[in-house]
Amino acid sequence: MEKIAVIGLGNMGLPMSSNLIESGYTVYGSDLNADAEASFQQAGGAIGASIPSLGQNCDVIITSLPSTDAVESIFLGDEGLVRNSHPNTVLIDTSTVTPETNSKIEKAAKKNGIDYLASPVSGGVVGALNRTLTFMIGGPREAYEKALPVLDTLGENVVHISEKIESGTVTKLINNLLIGFYTAGVSEALNLAKQSDLDLDQLFTILNVSYGQSRIYERNYKSFIASDQYEPGFSLKLLNKDLRFALDLAEKKELDLPISKALFSMYEEVEKNGFGEKDMSVLYRKISEQTPSLLSGKEMME
Repeated sequence: MEKIAVIGLGNMGLPMSSNLIESGYTVYGSDLNADAEASFQQAGGAIGASIPSLGQNCDVIITSLPSTDAVESIFLGDEGLVRNSHPNTVLIDTSTVTPETNSKIEKAAKKNGIDYLASPVSGGVVGALNRTLTFMIGGPREAYEKALPVLDTLGENVVHISEKIESGTVTKLINNLLIGFYTAGVSEALNLAKQSDLDLDQLFTILNVSYGQSRIYERNYKSFIASDQYEPGFSLKLLNKDLRFALDLAEKKELDLPISKALFSMYEEVEKNGFGEKDMSVLYRKISEQTPSLLSGKEMME
Protein backbone atom coordinates (compact mmCIF):
# COMPACT_ATOMS: atom_id res chain seq x y z
CA MET A 1 0.00 0.00 0.00
CA GLU A 2 1.30 3.45 -0.90
CA LYS A 3 2.57 5.89 1.70
CA ILE A 4 0.77 9.21 1.55
CA ALA A 5 1.45 12.55 3.21
CA VAL A 6 -1.03 15.36 3.76
CA ILE A 7 0.48 18.76 4.51
CA GLY A 8 -2.10 21.18 5.90
CA LEU A 9 -4.53 19.54 8.33
CA GLY A 10 -7.18 22.24 8.42
CA ASN A 11 -10.88 22.16 7.52
CA MET A 12 -10.18 20.27 4.29
CA GLY A 13 -6.89 18.50 4.91
CA LEU A 14 -7.91 16.79 8.15
CA PRO A 15 -11.04 15.04 6.83
CA MET A 16 -9.25 14.09 3.61
CA SER A 17 -6.39 12.55 5.56
CA SER A 18 -8.81 10.75 7.90
CA ASN A 19 -10.59 9.21 4.92
CA LEU A 20 -7.28 7.98 3.52
CA ILE A 21 -6.48 6.35 6.87
CA GLU A 22 -9.90 4.68 6.91
CA SER A 23 -9.20 3.34 3.42
CA GLY A 24 -6.09 1.56 4.67
CA TYR A 25 -3.33 3.88 3.51
CA THR A 26 -0.32 4.69 5.67
CA VAL A 27 -0.72 8.45 6.08
CA TYR A 28 1.73 11.01 7.44
CA GLY A 29 0.57 14.48 8.36
CA SER A 30 2.07 17.90 8.97
CA ASP A 31 0.60 21.19 10.15
CA LEU A 32 1.84 24.26 12.02
CA ASN A 33 -1.12 23.86 14.38
CA ALA A 34 -0.33 21.33 17.12
CA ASP A 35 -4.03 20.74 17.84
CA ALA A 36 -4.61 19.80 14.19
CA GLU A 37 -1.72 17.35 14.31
CA ALA A 38 -3.08 15.86 17.54
CA SER A 39 -6.49 15.31 15.94
CA PHE A 40 -4.82 13.69 12.93
CA GLN A 41 -2.74 11.42 15.17
CA GLN A 42 -5.87 10.42 17.10
CA ALA A 43 -7.41 9.36 13.78
CA GLY A 44 -4.48 7.00 13.19
CA GLY A 45 -2.04 9.16 11.28
CA ALA A 46 1.68 9.58 11.86
CA ILE A 47 3.20 12.96 12.74
CA GLY A 48 6.67 14.34 13.42
CA ALA A 49 8.34 13.84 10.02
CA SER A 50 10.05 16.81 8.37
CA ILE A 51 8.99 18.05 4.94
CA PRO A 52 12.19 16.70 3.30
CA SER A 53 11.62 13.35 4.99
CA LEU A 54 8.07 13.20 3.68
CA GLY A 55 9.36 13.98 0.20
CA GLN A 56 11.89 11.17 0.36
CA ASN A 57 9.57 8.51 1.78
CA CYS A 58 6.05 9.11 0.44
CA ASP A 59 4.59 8.12 -2.91
CA VAL A 60 1.85 10.77 -3.03
CA ILE A 61 1.92 14.10 -1.17
CA ILE A 62 -1.24 16.20 -0.97
CA THR A 63 -1.12 19.79 0.20
CA SER A 64 -4.09 21.82 1.43
CA LEU A 65 -2.81 25.27 2.36
CA PRO A 66 -4.43 28.67 3.01
CA SER A 67 -2.27 31.06 0.98
CA THR A 68 0.05 31.48 -1.97
CA ASP A 69 2.94 32.24 0.38
CA ALA A 70 2.38 28.98 2.25
CA VAL A 71 2.21 27.00 -0.99
CA GLU A 72 5.40 28.52 -2.38
CA SER A 73 7.23 27.93 0.89
CA ILE A 74 6.22 24.25 1.12
CA PHE A 75 6.97 23.54 -2.53
CA LEU A 76 9.85 25.84 -3.41
CA GLY A 77 11.75 26.52 -0.18
CA ASP A 78 15.18 25.05 0.51
CA GLU A 79 13.51 22.45 2.72
CA GLY A 80 10.55 22.19 0.34
CA LEU A 81 9.00 19.34 -1.58
CA VAL A 82 10.37 20.08 -5.04
CA ARG A 83 14.00 19.96 -3.94
CA ASN A 84 13.62 17.04 -1.58
CA SER A 85 11.17 14.54 -3.10
CA HIS A 86 12.23 11.32 -4.78
CA PRO A 87 11.59 11.01 -8.54
CA ASN A 88 8.57 8.72 -8.22
CA THR A 89 6.66 11.04 -5.89
CA VAL A 90 3.49 12.71 -7.17
CA LEU A 91 2.93 16.15 -5.61
CA ILE A 92 -0.71 17.29 -5.60
CA ASP A 93 -1.65 20.78 -4.47
CA THR A 94 -5.36 21.15 -3.67
CA SER A 95 -4.99 24.79 -2.57
CA THR A 96 -6.44 27.63 -4.65
CA VAL A 97 -3.59 29.86 -5.78
CA THR A 98 -2.82 31.92 -8.87
CA PRO A 99 -2.12 30.33 -12.25
CA GLU A 100 1.30 32.00 -12.09
CA THR A 101 2.09 30.09 -8.90
CA ASN A 102 1.13 26.83 -10.61
CA SER A 103 3.49 27.64 -13.48
CA LYS A 104 6.35 28.54 -11.14
CA ILE A 105 6.05 25.27 -9.25
CA GLU A 106 5.67 23.25 -12.45
CA LYS A 107 8.86 24.75 -13.87
CA ALA A 108 10.83 23.88 -10.73
CA ALA A 109 9.30 20.41 -10.51
CA LYS A 110 10.18 19.59 -14.11
CA LYS A 111 13.76 20.76 -13.52
CA ASN A 112 14.01 18.33 -10.61
CA GLY A 113 12.21 15.45 -12.36
CA ILE A 114 9.20 15.55 -10.02
CA ASP A 115 5.54 15.03 -11.00
CA TYR A 116 3.30 17.91 -9.93
CA LEU A 117 -0.46 18.32 -10.31
CA ALA A 118 -2.37 21.54 -9.58
CA SER A 119 -5.70 20.22 -8.32
CA PRO A 120 -7.96 22.65 -6.48
CA VAL A 121 -11.13 21.12 -5.07
CA SER A 122 -14.77 22.06 -4.65
CA GLY A 123 -17.34 20.66 -2.27
CA GLY A 124 -16.34 22.24 1.00
CA VAL A 125 -15.91 20.59 4.36
CA VAL A 126 -19.02 18.45 3.83
CA GLY A 127 -17.54 17.12 0.60
CA ALA A 128 -14.22 16.40 2.31
CA LEU A 129 -15.98 14.52 5.10
CA ASN A 130 -18.28 12.55 2.79
CA ARG A 131 -15.72 11.80 0.04
CA THR A 132 -17.78 13.74 -2.51
CA LEU A 133 -15.23 16.37 -3.52
CA THR A 134 -14.68 17.53 -7.07
CA PHE A 135 -11.01 17.62 -8.09
CA MET A 136 -10.14 19.96 -10.99
CA ILE A 137 -6.75 18.79 -12.19
CA GLY A 138 -4.17 20.37 -14.44
CA GLY A 139 -0.89 18.65 -15.24
CA PRO A 140 0.65 15.58 -16.89
CA ARG A 141 -1.83 12.87 -17.77
CA GLU A 142 0.59 10.17 -16.66
CA ALA A 143 0.90 11.70 -13.17
CA TYR A 144 -2.88 12.03 -12.97
CA GLU A 145 -3.37 8.35 -13.77
CA LYS A 146 -0.76 7.39 -11.18
CA ALA A 147 -2.56 9.41 -8.49
CA LEU A 148 -6.10 8.52 -9.54
CA PRO A 149 -6.67 5.61 -7.12
CA VAL A 150 -5.83 7.89 -4.20
CA LEU A 151 -7.99 10.75 -5.45
CA ASP A 152 -10.90 8.40 -6.14
CA THR A 153 -10.82 7.60 -2.43
CA LEU A 154 -11.49 11.28 -1.65
CA GLY A 155 -13.92 12.50 -4.29
CA GLU A 156 -16.81 11.65 -6.56
CA ASN A 157 -15.72 13.79 -9.49
CA VAL A 158 -12.02 13.57 -10.28
CA VAL A 159 -11.53 15.39 -13.56
CA HIS A 160 -8.34 15.87 -15.55
CA ILE A 161 -9.01 19.22 -17.23
CA SER A 162 -5.90 19.24 -19.41
CA GLU A 163 -2.12 18.97 -19.31
CA LYS A 164 -1.88 22.75 -18.94
CA ILE A 165 -0.90 23.07 -15.31
CA GLU A 166 -3.14 26.08 -14.64
CA SER A 167 -6.28 24.62 -16.25
CA GLY A 168 -7.70 23.24 -13.00
CA THR A 169 -7.01 26.49 -11.18
CA VAL A 170 -8.73 28.59 -13.85
CA THR A 171 -11.74 26.26 -13.63
CA LYS A 172 -11.79 26.67 -9.83
CA LEU A 173 -11.55 30.47 -10.03
CA ILE A 174 -14.55 30.55 -12.38
CA ASN A 175 -16.40 28.25 -9.98
CA ASN A 176 -15.68 30.54 -7.03
CA LEU A 177 -16.57 33.66 -8.97
CA LEU A 178 -20.01 32.13 -9.45
CA ILE A 179 -20.13 31.20 -5.76
CA GLY A 180 -19.51 34.85 -4.97
CA PHE A 181 -22.47 35.88 -7.12
CA TYR A 182 -24.75 33.20 -5.69
CA THR A 183 -23.86 34.05 -2.10
CA ALA A 184 -24.52 37.75 -2.67
CA GLY A 185 -27.79 36.98 -4.44
CA VAL A 186 -29.00 34.71 -1.64
CA SER A 187 -28.03 37.31 0.97
CA GLU A 188 -29.88 40.16 -0.69
CA ALA A 189 -32.92 38.11 -1.69
CA LEU A 190 -33.41 36.67 1.79
CA ASN A 191 -33.09 40.09 3.37
CA LEU A 192 -35.81 41.33 1.02
CA ALA A 193 -37.94 38.34 1.98
CA LYS A 194 -37.39 38.96 5.69
CA GLN A 195 -38.32 42.61 5.43
CA SER A 196 -41.45 41.53 3.54
CA ASP A 197 -42.48 39.31 6.50
CA LEU A 198 -42.06 36.04 4.60
CA ASP A 199 -41.32 32.83 6.46
CA LEU A 200 -37.77 31.99 5.34
CA ASP A 201 -38.19 28.26 5.93
CA GLN A 202 -41.33 28.18 3.81
CA LEU A 203 -39.59 30.29 1.16
CA PHE A 204 -36.73 27.80 1.01
CA THR A 205 -39.17 24.92 0.57
CA ILE A 206 -40.87 26.71 -2.31
CA LEU A 207 -37.75 27.98 -4.06
CA ASN A 208 -35.99 24.66 -3.64
CA VAL A 209 -38.45 23.22 -6.19
CA SER A 210 -38.36 26.35 -8.37
CA TYR A 211 -35.80 27.94 -10.65
CA GLY A 212 -34.52 29.99 -7.71
CA GLN A 213 -32.98 26.82 -6.28
CA SER A 214 -29.20 26.54 -6.07
CA ARG A 215 -26.70 24.49 -4.10
CA ILE A 216 -25.30 27.67 -2.59
CA TYR A 217 -28.78 28.74 -1.47
CA GLU A 218 -29.23 25.37 0.19
CA ARG A 219 -25.78 25.42 1.77
CA ASN A 220 -25.86 28.99 3.02
CA TYR A 221 -29.42 28.92 4.30
CA LYS A 222 -29.66 25.45 5.82
CA SER A 223 -26.18 25.33 7.36
CA PHE A 224 -25.70 28.94 8.43
CA ILE A 225 -28.42 31.56 7.93
CA ALA A 226 -31.32 29.54 9.38
CA SER A 227 -29.41 28.95 12.62
CA ASP A 228 -27.75 32.39 12.58
CA GLN A 229 -24.30 30.88 13.15
CA TYR A 230 -21.38 31.56 10.87
CA GLU A 231 -18.40 29.53 12.03
CA PRO A 232 -16.57 28.98 8.79
CA GLY A 233 -16.91 26.12 6.41
CA PHE A 234 -15.46 28.42 3.75
CA SER A 235 -14.46 31.78 5.16
CA LEU A 236 -15.36 35.07 3.53
CA LYS A 237 -11.70 36.08 3.37
CA LEU A 238 -10.84 32.94 1.38
CA LEU A 239 -13.67 33.61 -1.06
CA ASN A 240 -12.48 37.19 -1.37
CA LYS A 241 -8.95 35.97 -2.13
CA ASP A 242 -10.29 33.81 -4.94
CA LEU A 243 -12.38 36.65 -6.34
CA ARG A 244 -9.26 38.79 -6.45
CA PHE A 245 -7.39 36.03 -8.30
CA ALA A 246 -10.26 35.76 -10.80
CA LEU A 247 -10.22 39.51 -11.43
CA ASP A 248 -6.43 39.45 -11.85
CA LEU A 249 -6.87 36.69 -14.44
CA ALA A 250 -9.52 38.73 -16.27
CA GLU A 251 -7.19 41.73 -16.32
CA LYS A 252 -4.42 39.61 -17.85
CA LYS A 253 -6.91 38.46 -20.49
CA GLU A 254 -7.85 42.15 -21.09
CA LEU A 255 -11.44 41.52 -20.01
CA ASP A 256 -13.48 44.15 -18.19
CA LEU A 257 -15.87 42.52 -15.70
CA PRO A 258 -17.70 45.47 -14.08
CA ILE A 259 -20.24 43.40 -12.13
CA SER A 260 -17.50 41.16 -10.76
CA LYS A 261 -15.51 44.24 -9.74
CA ALA A 262 -18.53 45.59 -7.85
CA LEU A 263 -19.02 42.22 -6.20
CA PHE A 264 -15.39 42.11 -5.09
CA SER A 265 -15.67 45.63 -3.66
CA MET A 266 -18.63 44.53 -1.56
CA TYR A 267 -16.86 41.47 -0.16
CA GLU A 268 -13.71 43.50 0.43
CA GLU A 269 -15.64 46.01 2.52
CA VAL A 270 -17.28 43.25 4.57
CA GLU A 271 -13.86 41.71 5.24
CA LYS A 272 -12.47 45.09 6.31
CA ASN A 273 -15.39 45.41 8.71
CA GLY A 274 -14.18 42.35 10.61
CA PHE A 275 -16.22 39.53 9.07
CA GLY A 276 -13.39 37.86 7.11
CA GLU A 277 -12.94 34.93 9.48
CA LYS A 278 -16.65 34.07 9.39
CA ASP A 279 -18.29 31.84 6.79
CA MET A 280 -19.00 33.57 3.48
CA SER A 281 -22.74 33.32 4.22
CA VAL A 282 -22.25 35.99 6.91
CA LEU A 283 -22.85 38.45 4.09
CA TYR A 284 -26.56 37.90 4.83
CA ARG A 285 -26.12 39.18 8.38
CA LYS A 286 -24.01 42.13 7.24
CA ILE A 287 -26.62 43.18 4.70
CA SER A 288 -29.33 42.86 7.34
CA GLU A 289 -27.56 45.58 9.31
CA GLN A 290 -28.50 47.93 6.48
CA THR A 291 -24.98 49.19 5.81
CA PRO A 292 -25.59 51.93 3.23
CA SER A 293 -22.43 51.21 1.23
CA LEU A 294 -23.56 47.61 0.76
CA LEU A 295 -27.14 48.37 -0.18
CA SER A 296 -26.52 51.19 -2.64
CA GLY A 297 -26.17 49.69 -6.08
CA LYS A 298 -25.08 53.06 -7.42
CA GLU A 299 -22.26 53.29 -4.91
CA MET A 300 -21.16 49.74 -5.67
CA MET A 301 -20.79 50.50 -9.35
CA GLU A 302 -18.79 53.71 -8.88
